[in-house]
Amino acid sequence: MTLTESPQSTAHARALVLAGVLDARGAPELAKRVRKRLPPKKSKLVLDLSAVTAIDSAGTATLVDVWRLGHARGFAVELAGVQPDVLKSLQEFRVTVTVPPPAALPGFFESLGATAWGAVNAVGGFLVLAADTTVGAVQSLFTPGRMRWAAYFRESSVMGSQALGIVGLITFLIGLTLAFQSAYQLRQFGAAIYVASLTAISMVREMGPLITAILVAGRSGSSITSEVATMKVGEEIDAMQVMGIPFVDYVAVPKMLAMVTMMPLLTIIADLLGILGGWIVGMVYLDIAPKPYLQKTIDALVTKDLVTGLFKSFVFAWGIALIGLYHGIGVRGGAQEVGKATTASVVSAIFFIIVADSIFSIIFYVVMA
Repeated sequence: MTLTESPQSTAHARALVLAGVLDARGAPELAKRVRKRLPPKKSKLVLDLSAVTAIDSAGTATLVDVWRLGHARGFAVELAGVQPDVLKSLQEFRVTVTVPPPAALPGFFESLGATAWGAVNAVGGFLVLAADTTVGAVQSLFTPGRMRWAAYFRESSVMGSQALGIVGLITFLIGLTLAFQSAYQLRQFGAAIYVASLTAISMVREMGPLITAILVAGRSGSSITSEVATMKVGEEIDAMQVMGIPFVDYVAVPKMLAMVTMMPLLTIIADLLGILGGWIVGMVYLDIAPKPYLQKTIDALVTKDLVTGLFKSFVFAWGIALIGLYHGIGVRGGAQEVGKATTASVVSAIFFIIVADSIFSIIFYVVMA
């Protein structure tokens, strides 16, 4: 708790500014310092509490004593700039508090301008983080000595091998479902064999990268946000800056490289398991022999299908990692804000994945048609 005299002090009114936490530890010292700066009779003492972040019963009692002392010695005491939590505590002791009138609500254009300005700042902050992290990741590849390889392998294990089960199961079921739905229509025309082509192309071009990215965003993207946000709330990132440890090199780069390395590998496995699901449907439900089904799958796929799918997975991984880092490092507040940031990160990542996938689909269709 600090006590300073405000420049607004006059001969008839002394203004003192209190800042920090007013609790039992600082209350006795504060009382002594206030007594040394009491104004003369028939004047006024204004205690500005706008910078007081918290108060306990001892702090409230100290303000009550100053308030009563003023009435006893003939000068008025006013408490101004009181925050809602502090105000509630003071009103329980029936202390007179000067509450400023509520600010006028902003108009439509002011709200629109504030929203636009906030969006510009958010985009600017994200682009700065994206540039720093991407450059740091590229530099780490050419200067291996600056890379935290232990952190990279740990993150790769979490994002890769530990995510393989859920990714494999979901994509296998997606391939199974695609084959069933396409077979429902194609059997009417005697074209059941084309289920192999449709399932393979759908999995490699779209469903494999898309489903894998959504699962990784919900699993690993949220983990990145919660970890970084916890570090931010616990002031670990501030401590790193004080010690001269760059956040990008120490935390962001290993997570980024692990994500962009593991996502394409998971996508390849997802493609294979999705095709396997369609293969099972073809053999069991459509009575297609294994060899013709596989041959039709191979004939339907070309190199550009695999390349476009892996390119998508790389971009998705880059975006998921950056969005997780951005929401984590932008946390302000306590543990409750960590949960909000994690939720916002997952929603933003999934939105990015869907929009990017739509854009890529249009571009690849136009370019490769």
